[in-house]
Amino acid sequence: MTGIVSVYATFGSDDEARGIGRQMVDERLAACVNVLGASHSIYRWQGRIETEDEVAAIFKTTEGCAELLVRRLADVHSYDNPCISVWPISNAPHAYVQWVRGQVR
Repeated sequence: MTGIVSVYATFGSDDEARGIGRQMVDERLAACVNVLGASHSIYRWQGRIETEDEVAAIFKTTEGCAELLVRRLADVHSYDNPCISVWPISNAPHAYVQWVRGQVR
C-alpha cells in the first residue's frame, strides 16, 4: 500500500466544489483536488426519487489525514448528508506518493 488515498465527494455547484477544494488544500488536509465537472445524480431521498445536477471532486491525501478530511468536508458541506467516500490507492509512482505526503499535515 502507498499510504495515500483519494477522497471522492459530490457538491451542489462548481463554485462550492472549487471553494471547498481550495479551503482543504489551504488547510493542508489535501495535497490536490480535481474538480471533475458536472454530473447528473439520480437517488432516493426521504421516500422520493430525486434528480440533481452535481459536481464531483477527488481529493488526494494520506491515510492518516483521511478521517480528518472527511469530517472537515462534512462540516463545511452544504448538504445535510453529503456523499464522501475514501478510496485506497494501492499503487502509485514513488515521487507522487512522496509529494502527496509532503503536502498534507
